[in-house]
Amino acid sequence: MSESSGGWLGDAGSALRAAPSTAILPTARALLAVYVRASEVTLLLADYGLSVLQPVTHLPHTGIPIPVREGAPAGRAFSAQAAVLEVTAVPGVVIAHLPVTVRGDRLGVLSVRMPEPDREAPQVLELAAFATALGHELIVAERATDLYLQARRRKRLTLAAEMQWQLLPGRGLVRQEYALGAHLEPAYDISGDNFDWSTTEDALTLTVTDGQDHGITAALLTNLTVNALRNARRAGVSLEEQAYLADQAVYGEYEGRRYAPTLLLHFDLITGRAHAVDAGSPQLFRLRHGMVERVVFDVQMPLGMFEDSEYRTQEFDIEAGDRLILVSSGVHGSASHDGGAFGERALRETIAAAGRSCPYDAARAVVDGLTQHHSGELPADAAVVCLDWRGRQTHPEQ
Repeated sequence: MSESSGGWLGDAGSALRAAPSTAILPTARALLAVYVRASEVTLLLADYGLSVLQPVTHLPHTGIPIPVREGAPAGRAFSAQAAVLEVTAVPGVVIAHLPVTVRGDRLGVLSVRMPEPDREAPQVLELAAFATALGHELIVAERATDLYLQARRRKRLTLAAEMQWQLLPGRGLVRQEYALGAHLEPAYDISGDNFDWSTTEDALTLTVTDGQDHGITAALLTNLTVNALRNARRAGVSLEEQAYLADQAVYGEYEGRRYAPTLLLHFDLITGRAHAVDAGSPQLFRLRHGMVERVVFDVQMPLGMFEDSEYRTQEFDIEAGDRLILVSSGVHGSASHDGGAFGERALRETIAAAGRSCPYDAARAVVDGLTQHHSGELPADAAVVCLDWRGRQTHPEQ
């Protein structure tokens, strides 16, 4: 069926929204069979480690995974965040691999086998828009079904990891003023390290929390800490008050026996001013003009260590083009089996070597460097968040 200028997209989007949560993929297949004469449609979702793409098939078992980094067309589409057309052995037939990404959060790839599009036809752009619409519906569907969450798993998560992944805001966010990418390892056995963010029209709040202890004990502490910070943030109080209220919540539960080192950052998107509350051990590094430096704050008490701790904010310098890397102590304080620490020098070199790769890849590069340091197995959780700061563009009056 031929439709001009993407006119079919509105009807297709309505059909996706009307589909039951468990029938989104069959609905997409039926729509693409009609509108682009697709003979096969596969939805590939990124696993928790962002290392493979897994087909949504008959669950709880998924199909054969496709490595992200070994040059497969679907992997290239996911890594580059761009459509890739794969030529097949059948003349006139191609497979279009389209990133499924929602506001910077990479979910996976939609692969569509179909007749080769006309060079003049806008079909690939239309398909890319369809893949984005599909991504929105998948996020909504996860409220009602485990189908798509199960498809992302190469193996069973520990209970602590299950709790932590459900707590995260996503693994990426893109706006005009900034782009975020984050990574957690070990993906299937993480205990307590966490990152969180929230954006408004004029501000971004970003936190990294170190998981103390192991397993469920660490996950429960982190869940309390993150939800206490969210509760305070949603009450509209200042950054230091958010830290204070979370500190009270954690101390009220554990009375100082357990605590949660946390770095809180707040960015004003109008003025470009940035503030921090350093309540513990996560660290911040800044890449500017090819030079990497650690941004050092006055360290204050971890959340929940003492009753009635008071917190104060510090302003720090940020300018358009800066890259900020936040790391938990599982990164900067990690020691290998022979006692050698990963260390600030190695961390600086890894950040510099990542260059201007996208925030996702930069965060992953730090974890990869840490994994190599430990010969493939991390002794503790590692959380990395990369923020590329562009700032708000202002246009003078004409």
